[in-house]
Amino acid sequence: MGKMAAAVGSVAMLATEPGEDAFRKLFRFYRQSLPGSADLGAVIDFSAAHAARGPEGPGFNSQSQLSVSSVSEHDAHRAGLQPVSKWRAYGLEGYPGFIFIPNPFLPGYQWHWVKQCLKLYSQKPNVCNLDKHMTKEETQDLWEQSKEFLRYKEVNKRGPRSLLEKLRWVTLGYHYNWDNKKYSADHYTPFPSDLAFLSEQVAAACGFQGFRAEAGILNYYRLDSTLGIHVDRSELDHSKPLLSFSFGQSAIFLLGGLKRDEAPTAMFMHSGDIMVMSGFSRLLNHAVPRVFPHPDGEGLPPCLETTLPADLPRDSLIEPCSTEDWQVCAAYLKTARVNMTVRQVLATDQDFPLEPMEETKRDITADGSCHRDDQSGPLKRARLNPDS
Repeated sequence: MGKMAAAVGSVAMLATEPGEDAFRKLFRFYRQSLPGSADLGAVIDFSAAHAARGPEGPGFNSQSQLSVSSVSEHDAHRAGLQPVSKWRAYGLEGYPGFIFIPNPFLPGYQWHWVKQCLKLYSQKPNVCNLDKHMTKEETQDLWEQSKEFLRYKEVNKRGPRSLLEKLRWVTLGYHYNWDNKKYSADHYTPFPSDLAFLSEQVAAACGFQGFRAEAGILNYYRLDSTLGIHVDRSELDHSKPLLSFSFGQSAIFLLGGLKRDEAPTAMFMHSGDIMVMSGFSRLLNHAVPRVFPHPDGEGLPPCLETTLPADLPRDSLIEPCSTEDWQVCAAYLKTARVNMTVRQVLATDQDFPLEPMEETKRDITADGSCHRDDQSGPLKRARLNPDS
């Protein structure tokens, strides 16, 4: 208890010091923190509470808002999830609309989603960070170009990084443009049906019936990667939740306030964990300052030691994972984590606003004058940068 109290005291002191914003101070504090040290004493671990099935810890409480009847056991199983009745969801004091669900996946079923992120979702026509530096032909199939590197990574750890190991982000559905910080219908790619179904089941279980998965951002983290402080506000409909799925090595997630002078709450994200940001919590500052290596060196989290069952239901969206695919994914995740965030961009019957230049051209053609419609201005979003 002494070490935990000291850690909490240190965090509180950093958050109240004058000058630099409280969020950035704690971001730097946790970025430099060491695994197993007293620095992590103030970090909430929902998974530990879930495993213990004991009283809730300080600052968080068990939720009763899951809508068990909204998702059938059959549909949950199709997406690789346990029945919703077996999930345990948590909320945070002072963060209405935030829901944390410790790993609700069936044993072995996370491997499907890891394989999809590495093997399928990284393929063209989806856009990735490598496209700025390489041709489409060079990034056509990152999996095929990388799998042999990864399978024999343990033999030659000092070898050059494969393209998959250089991957930092991929966009699905409506593409998010990092330069102008907005979505565009001009760069739409078909949203994966299996990920859409998974997202819809999770959203429904959390009380959001009719959620549509229209855009996804996949972040690929190495052990030295971070996710900078930002707010997800580029979506034109903020009434719908943001869903986050984590796989691989554990990380710290910081959830702050509307302004950066509000100290964030730190929590662990483990493989299989799901976070839902809605309501008040939908537009809060958040970041990932640290990814932690496995305590025993290069290893997998215990929940990933179970392979995907060979006997899958006939109508399951989960696809078999070959031994070769499993080996490649396992080699990758020993020193990495993958995060999928899924969003609904537009409200029902809503369209993207016209660009100011397009609006200008239309007005000049129509009546020879030029004016700007204030309602057509695009919403902005802070840049997501796993390498910041």
